[in-house]
Amino acid sequence: MSTWDVSEGYPSPDPAPATEAVPDPADVRSPLFTTLEYEQRLRCVREKMAQQGLSALIVTDPANLFYLTGYDAWSFYVPQMLFIPAEGDILLFLREMDAQGAFRTSWLPPHQIIGYPERYVQRPHLHPFDWVAFALRRRGQVAPAAHGCVGLEMDAHFFSPKGYRSLINALPEWLLVDCFELVNWVRSVKSEAEIYYMRLAARVTTAAMQAAIDAIEPGVPQNKVAARIAAAQAEGDDDAWGDFPAIVPMMPTGASADTPHLTWSDRILKSGDAVVVELSGVHRRYHVPLARTVTLGEPSAEMLRLEEAVAAGLQAVLDAIAPGVPVRELASAWNWKLAAYGLEKHSRLGYSVGIGYPPDWGERTISIRSEDETILEENMTFHLICGMWMTGYGYEVSETIRVTSTGVETFTSFPRQIIRK
Repeated sequence: MSTWDVSEGYPSPDPAPATEAVPDPADVRSPLFTTLEYEQRLRCVREKMAQQGLSALIVTDPANLFYLTGYDAWSFYVPQMLFIPAEGDILLFLREMDAQGAFRTSWLPPHQIIGYPERYVQRPHLHPFDWVAFALRRRGQVAPAAHGCVGLEMDAHFFSPKGYRSLINALPEWLLVDCFELVNWVRSVKSEAEIYYMRLAARVTTAAMQAAIDAIEPGVPQNKVAARIAAAQAEGDDDAWGDFPAIVPMMPTGASADTPHLTWSDRILKSGDAVVVELSGVHRRYHVPLARTVTLGEPSAEMLRLEEAVAAGLQAVLDAIAPGVPVRELASAWNWKLAAYGLEKHSRLGYSVGIGYPPDWGERTISIRSEDETILEENMTFHLICGMWMTGYGYEVSETIRVTSTGVETFTSFPRQIIRK
C-alpha cells in the first residue's frame, strides 16, 4: 500500500519544471566543466549501468549530483534525486524552493529540473519520493525502467529507509537493487580539469594549515585555533577561494590524540602538548585533506620514534605508486616498513578523495589496505593517512596525492615531520 494521504491530494498531473528566468550573469555560476566532459561522465555512468543490468539509476548522493549536473547547494538535508534512464533526459528532483534557483549552478535546462511541493517536506505520513514516483509515472518513465533492475545508492548518507519504503510502495513494478556506488567509481579517475581544481584547493589547504600552526600556542583555547582555521578555509588564497569543507577541523590533543576524529572544545593548550591537526582546503567542492602534528615543546622519545617510522613508511608508499600497481601493494609497502620498527597499523592507510559534501570527503570506493585489488590508474587521487594512535598519545602525517603517468604528485609541500613550536 502506498503512503499517500488522500487528504493532501495526489501530485499535480503535470509536475512543474523550474521557472525559466533571465538571471543576472553575476548570480549564475558558469559550468565548471565543458559540455563534452559532462556528456562523457553521463556516458560512463550509462556504460556501467548496462554492465550491471540496470534500466535506470536513482542518484541521491549530493557529491554525485554535483558531479553529473553541477548542482551545488546546502539542500541535501531534504530528499533530492537525479533520475537517470538508460536513454533520454536525466531528471533532477529537488524541493520546490531549491528547484527554482537550481539553474544558478546546474547546467541542466529548466525542463529537467523539477520541484516537489513544500507540503511534502518533513511530514510524518508523507515523503517527497511519493510525489516524485508519481511524477515519474506521469512522465512515462516507470514502464521502460520496469524491464530491468533500477539501481539505488543504498549506502548514500542522505538516502533514508523512509525514502526507500516510499519508492518500494509507489513503484511496485520496479526491482530496486543496490548500484554499489556506481557513480562514485566513475569519479575515481579524475579529468585534467578536476586536477586543476584540486591544485587550487591545495592552496587553500596550505593557507589553512599554516593558520593552524600559527595559532597553536600555550594558553590558547582549542576553539580559537578552530576559528583561525575556519577563517583561512573560507578566505583561501587569492583566486583559490575557499569553499565549505565536508568535515570540520579535527584536533586531538595531548593524551586524547590516541583517538582520531575528535574536534575541539575550550581546552587550553599547554606546554608539552602534541596537537594533531587534520583539515582540508576546498575549492569548488574539491577537497585536498592534510594532517600534521604540532608539539608545544620538545616531543617525547615515543613521538620521535613514531616520526621516524611514519616518515619511512610514507616514503615507501610514495615510491610504490604508479599506474598498474595494485592498491594492496601500497598497503604492503607501508606494513613492511612499520614492521621494521616493531609497529603495526590496523586501520586502512587511505582512500580515494575528490568532491566532498558533509559528512565525508572520501569517495567511498577504494581503500588502501591489503584486501583491495583495485589497480592504480593515472589521475586517481588519494588521501594517505599515516596516523598512529597509540595509548595516551598519537601522531599523524597525511598527504593528498595524484597518481601520475610515471609515479606520484603530492598536492601540498609541508615538511613530513613533527612541527615543533
